[in-house]
Amino acid sequence: MNPVIQRRVQLGLLVVGLTITAMALSLVAGCFKNDSAIESSKATVMAEVVSVDALHAAVDFQTPDGSFHSPRFGLLYPTELSEGQRISVEYAAYNPDLARPTGRTAMLSIIPGLSVAVVGWVVVGLLMVGVAEFSRRMTRRNAANSDDVQDADETGNSDEAGSADDAADDAVGEESLSPR
Repeated sequence: MNPVIQRRVQLGLLVVGLTITAMALSLVAGCFKNDSAIESSKATVMAEVVSVDALHAAVDFQTPDGSFHSPRFGLLYPTELSEGQRISVEYAAYNPDLARPTGRTAMLSIIPGLSVAVVGWVVVGLLMVGVAEFSRRMTRRNAANSDDVQDADETGNSDEAGSADDAADDAVGEESLSPR
């Protein structure tokens, strides 16, 4: 592989790794920002879990002013909830769409964020090593092929010269054997 292409591919992989890291850090920072918004105007209420899937839990609750709310994007930190369960929910009084189960904080986002970054860098690292290994093997193969071609040229030229000499000797021998 051309060293310039190899360098560009590896730089591209480095950019991918940095992007994954930035996304993971943004995930954690966003969770801490949401938690600080909830903490700045915290209200607590009992809510009923309406639906649950792997990444989302929808709840319904009534605020003290009498209006019903179901956070548009579900609860923050929705693990270990089941449908029909009644739980205590903390929410931002000025924005009831920003809600989380009582007692859960942004600290729960650190391990998933770090996991995404670490797995991303492991994959990028393996790909970078793979590109370097591929380039090394291609360079070796090209060097071996050029040596074979060079050896064939050297032996081919001497064989052709030898066979031309043999043909000339045969022609001379035939002339001397032929009756005149």
